[in-house]
Amino acid sequence: MLFDTHAHYDDERFDSDRDELLRSMPAQNVGLILNPAVDLASSRKAIGYAQKYPHMYAAVGIHPEDINENWENDLSVIFELAQNEPKVRAVGEIGLDYYWEKEERARARQQVVFRRQMELAERLSLPVIVHDRDAHGDCMEITRAFPGVRGVYHCYAGSVEMARELLRLGYYLSFTGVITFKNARKAIEVIRETPIDRLMIETDAPYMAPEPYRGRRNSSLYVHRMAETIAEVKEMDVQEVERITTENGKRLFAID
Repeated sequence: MLFDTHAHYDDERFDSDRDELLRSMPAQNVGLILNPAVDLASSRKAIGYAQKYPHMYAAVGIHPEDINENWENDLSVIFELAQNEPKVRAVGEIGLDYYWEKEERARARQQVVFRRQMELAERLSLPVIVHDRDAHGDCMEITRAFPGVRGVYHCYAGSVEMARELLRLGYYLSFTGVITFKNARKAIEVIRETPIDRLMIETDAPYMAPEPYRGRRNSSLYVHRMAETIAEVKEMDVQEVERITTENGKRLFAID
């Protein structure tokens, strides 16, 4: 059984076939899916999917690219949602994204919102799902400031050295279809160096479809490609990789 630990089914690209697709997943060997949010609206949608489909769970939070002027009020509502919905199993997707944002003032606001959500996770005793794009140093600084919080760096893009520190801090590393691309040398090196019991797999659907589906709308139907790639890198049986990465996700997100 596969666990897609990060898929955005609230995206409009699933509007035409969302229900049919999600209902089909258990029969396709995808036994668990976690839908992370990017704002208050998607937090509510993620909870709705988790309530409707037994194999789905939710994470709630504000993505660094989705911070609006009412973020403090939104975060208060998100806190209440997380407190009262048992299928919310993480705070996320949160973190820093400096790829588009070059202005220091805006980057500073991202850091404030990231810290506030780490505090929220600490209060709720929930793990975090961290988005880190071109912000490795600042992400690590904030992560270190909350030694009581655990979680996963999703779509991991850092160095082997950074991975080692995250592992020491109790974090997991998760990988998308990027690891199936020909230029994924750094990610493959990290996978090779990371213990199998700290790896997770994800699609980040509808984005980043793996080879040979690159360019298509991504979905959890393709999460098997990440398990197959990790199995090849680690010279393991693919069914064993599926089993262990699923157990890793269930352990982090407290799923029986």
